[in-house]
Amino acid sequence: MEYIEQWGLLGVFFATAVPLVDAVVMVPMAIAFGLNPTLTVILATAGDAIAILVFAFLSSSIRSRIIRRREAKGKTGESPRFEKAVRTFDKHGIYAVALTAPALIGTQIAAMASVAAGVKPGRASALIIFSTLIWSAAIAIAMVAFDVRLDLS
Repeated sequence: MEYIEQWGLLGVFFATAVPLVDAVVMVPMAIAFGLNPTLTVILATAGDAIAILVFAFLSSSIRSRIIRRREAKGKTGESPRFEKAVRTFDKHGIYAVALTAPALIGTQIAAMASVAAGVKPGRASALIIFSTLIWSAAIAIAMVAFDVRLDLS
């Protein structure tokens, strides 16, 4: 049985590393099938972190190319209104996005949107990964507290 759990945990890690499969979806499924809740949360968050980082840094690269094209055409990199909006988002908005992303829009989409709005990819990733860890741990605690499991025997 031990090998089955190890393969299951490995599956959780790889599944959450796949784009658009979030840890908050995999954690309850894995725990319901009897996997260790602590290891499930750790591996699901680690897998999701990989996808979040990839999406954030790719978005940053795309954003940089768009700004370079604007500058090549003789325009400023960003309009003053956009810069002001980005400063406001960077100061307060990323926290709201990071907090709600795992439950509402998905972590990778939140990472892309945050970076597109001007948040540095490292900062956006760190906040969203931390939020994913908190959400996943809360779900795991609730599932263990209410003894939610599938009986496959």
